[in-house]
Amino acid sequence: MSSQEIELTINGKRVRAREGMTILDAATENGIDIPTLCHTSVLSHPIGACRICVVEVEGSRTLPASCHTPVRPGMVIHTHSPKVLKSRRMIVELLLANHTAECHMCDKANACELRQIAADLGVAISRFDGQRRFYQIEDVSPWIVRDLTKCILCRRCVYVCNEVRQGKVFSVAYRGFETKIVSDLDEPLTKEICEDCDACIQVCPVGALERREDRFKKKESTPLLIIG
Repeated sequence: MSSQEIELTINGKRVRAREGMTILDAATENGIDIPTLCHTSVLSHPIGACRICVVEVEGSRTLPASCHTPVRPGMVIHTHSPKVLKSRRMIVELLLANHTAECHMCDKANACELRQIAADLGVAISRFDGQRRFYQIEDVSPWIVRDLTKCILCRRCVYVCNEVRQGKVFSVAYRGFETKIVSDLDEPLTKEICEDCDACIQVCPVGALERREDRFKKKESTPLLIIG
C-alpha cells in the first residue's frame, strides 16, 4: 500500500487517508462506523458479499460497497444519508426474510451482528414473506455444530478457514436459492483440523457455527431495543 496521503470528505469532515485504502478502511481509521456483515479485520482483502457497507459518493450513479472501493483525492462521501439508510434497511429486511425467526431461542442471543445492525437501523421484522431455507442441525462433528438455517452466506468462515488458517474446509456450492456453505462435496463436517481451531466460529456474525461444548450455555449480553 502506498504511503502517500490524500484528502477526502466523509460526512462533512475533512479526513486524510493513504492511497490504496478502501473507503471502509479510511472511515474506520477516522472513527467513522460503517456496518458490515461480511468484512472482518482478520482478512487481508474484502469479500463484498453482504452490501451492508454501501455508501453514497457524490458524483456516483450507484451506491458503492465501501469495503472494496478505493479512496480517491477529493471524494465526498456520505455514510448515513437517507439514500444509504434506505438501501441498508432493504438489504437487512431481505436477509431477515430468509432467516430463522426464532431469535429468542438462538444461542447467539444479542451478540448476533445481524440483529444488532437491524436494531441500529430500526428494523424489527421484514416486510417480505417468502420461502425460507431450512436445514437440519448438523452435530456429527465432535467439535463444531452447524445450523445452516441461520447462515446468511456472508462467506467469512470460508475465507478465514481457507486463507488465514489454511484449513480449506469450507467452500460455496450450488446457485441461487440453493446456495450454501459446504464442507468438502457437501458432506458432514468431520475434519480433525477443526479440533483445535475455532476461527470460523469466531468470525460468524450469526449463530450458524458453535463449539459443541458451548451449546446451551447461558449468554451474558445487553438486550437489544429494536424500534420499527
